[in-house]
Amino acid sequence: MSAETYRDAWGIPHLRADTPHELARAQGRVTARDRAWQLEVERHRAQGTSASFLGPEALTWDRLARRARLADTARRCFTALERKDPETAAWVRAYADGVNEGLTEPGHPNPAPEFARTGLVPGRWDPWTPLGVWLATHILFAGFPAKLWREHISTHLGPEAVALFAADGPGTAGSNGWLVSGERTTTGHALIAGDPHRFIEDPGVYQQVHLSCPEFDVVGLAVPGVPGVAHFGHTGTVAWAITNAMADYQDLYRERLRRTGAGVEALGPDGIWHRAARHTERIDIAGEDTVEVEIIETDRGPVIAGGPEGLDDGTPAALSLRYPPRVTADLGFGALLPLLRARRVADVDRALDAWAEPVNVVQAADTEGGLLHRVAGRVPVRPAANGLRPVPAWEPGHEWTGWHTPPRAGLTDGVAVMANQRGPATPLGVEFAPPHRADRITALLAGKEHWSAADMPAIHTDTHLGSAAPLLTHLAALPSEAALASEAALTPEAALTPEAALASEAALASEAAPGPKAAPDPEAAPTPEAAPDPETAPTPEAAPTPEATPTAAPPEAPPTPLTPLTPLTPEAAALRDRILAWDRRMDADSTDAAAYAAVRAAVVRRLAAHPVLAPASVPPAYPEVLLPWLALVPRLGHALEHLLRAEDLYGIDRAAAVRAALEEVAASPPSGTWGDTHRLAPWRALPDTATAPVGEPGLSGDHDCVLCTSPVPGLTDRAARGPAARYVWDLADRANSRWVVPHGASGLPGSPHHHDQQPLWLGGELAPVVTDFDRLTKESDD
Repeated sequence: MSAETYRDAWGIPHLRADTPHELARAQGRVTARDRAWQLEVERHRAQGTSASFLGPEALTWDRLARRARLADTARRCFTALERKDPETAAWVRAYADGVNEGLTEPGHPNPAPEFARTGLVPGRWDPWTPLGVWLATHILFAGFPAKLWREHISTHLGPEAVALFAADGPGTAGSNGWLVSGERTTTGHALIAGDPHRFIEDPGVYQQVHLSCPEFDVVGLAVPGVPGVAHFGHTGTVAWAITNAMADYQDLYRERLRRTGAGVEALGPDGIWHRAARHTERIDIAGEDTVEVEIIETDRGPVIAGGPEGLDDGTPAALSLRYPPRVTADLGFGALLPLLRARRVADVDRALDAWAEPVNVVQAADTEGGLLHRVAGRVPVRPAANGLRPVPAWEPGHEWTGWHTPPRAGLTDGVAVMANQRGPATPLGVEFAPPHRADRITALLAGKEHWSAADMPAIHTDTHLGSAAPLLTHLAALPSEAALASEAALTPEAALTPEAALASEAALASEAAPGPKAAPDPEAAPTPEAAPDPETAPTPEAAPTPEATPTAAPPEAPPTPLTPLTPLTPEAAALRDRILAWDRRMDADSTDAAAYAAVRAAVVRRLAAHPVLAPASVPPAYPEVLLPWLALVPRLGHALEHLLRAEDLYGIDRAAAVRAALEEVAASPPSGTWGDTHRLAPWRALPDTATAPVGEPGLSGDHDCVLCTSPVPGLTDRAARGPAARYVWDLADRANSRWVVPHGASGLPGSPHHHDQQPLWLGGELAPVVTDFDRLTKESDD
């Protein structure tokens, strides 16, 4: 046997070979057969050449990839890997060789229709290409553009706005993950479960795979284009899973650049002008002329925005990006083979000492009762100001001086829950997710003493919306005819106001506690439920504030007008009462959830249009790829609970905004359910209206639900982000483990396994993990 390929009922590849290198080659080969178009797209993204076939829309990414030196960094990392860890380098090379074989083998002509549509022929993979794919996939994970947002909103509203708007950026990914120790399971062995939240792509960002050779036998979720199983795996005796630690490990520097006869110079913190590396590259664009891009790199890092002449609008600015792999020539690939070979938690722990990025919180357990809850990854030691905003490269005191020791944590009551909230990674980050998802998972786990693998989908699919209370409080404070009759004798100061009503928010919030009304019975059959991902915020008290530096004063706010004590229209009053009686579940078939979401969106739009906030809707002239982090409406939508709860919001009459939003929706209410507008919006590199489904499915969930399917309130109800996979790893018996992805194992339209897992994913069900080769269908000998 050199290598054998088997398939299960879902078309998932199960590979068996004599050596790890032959197995890596087989993994590359089968990935090329199943995901050829996806691999071609990822290769071009890593190289910054995707506009050559996707057109001008892809140019902004290609510029970033070129200017950030992604391909060059991947080459450097592979060269260093060959020197420091030749076994792993040869293993990665074997994977790339397998990809090349799979893309060109005559016995398996690739039927991916996208190649015919674009006229592309699959390109050749270099040994460093898997590292480039990994780097391109994760370069925006730490959300460095959020530093531009903090600077932008501080300029308009002052430094206190940073805490009010604290929320992770639109490109940051999150996850749910929970570890249940053997003392809390029905088998006496641990369970690990969760779901990574990412942009939902078609084909998917995770590939279910089974890798078997005499040294190891592992099932897990691979990243197409990268060998092994990095984030989620089960070796039979130990399993691991990750969530985004929300660590801050990339810095932006404001550079002072000048042209000289010899090139470009940058002013350093020593007060001396230093020569910067400079060259130009050309980017081909389908249907348009080739463009030239200037590549500049200072001692801090590559310049990703602006230059000696400033931004595109002439604003004098140049921003360099400093990120760990560019500094260390290490992407952490040295951890991948040791993870596959792991037998106990201690092995996983040692392997993760080599992890670089993205920085993750890892949970692991083994069959002997070993447990692990730690941060893995490389975070530089530097001043706190570096984490908040771009810092001046020409001033001393912003250098990297070492690396943080990754923190560790334990379990509480036999469980550990991570959902991107403040936890073990708190010292390493700036902004974290609000605690709603983590608190909800913790509460659900507390509702039952012993758990089984079959119980976990009830948690995966919980749709209770923990962030609804502030808007509901404002709605409850709006005057009704009955309330006005009893308030007629009150002084204006004692009249019903949202500020006074906030004191009753605890009563509203109590409905969120586990119980017959708010929480599902964890022992009952799961019901499809809801909510999302990574754009969240810490409490204003917990969020950092910038150092006291000169900023523009916030604009003069108009005097807050008194809200007239006139009753709501009958339609608005009825809608208000209906929303207040709602069970706070963002279920796809719920008309009340649709009504709540419509009012929420209307409130966001009205706040965004307010003269105090509207000027912040115009971002600086940074590259287009960075602008989603600077968009006002998404920021308002994801920070809404904090903006409504704050003691003051720059004099904005929030009660009036909520009332106007309610009346607006009451006059033209949603005609259907939440799932009618909250639909999946997967990203496809080359959308094809002729072959794509007529309509994407409606979804349960919302941004702050455990079922994290993220709309952008005020902009769209559609969800581009959500659970990119779900998994349950059972340490009592790996055969009891379960998994599912949003689409299917195949990236080929027309394949029976292209979208065959979507009904399971939508219904909150999981497919069985099969590892017995006698139960599989042999496809080929290679």
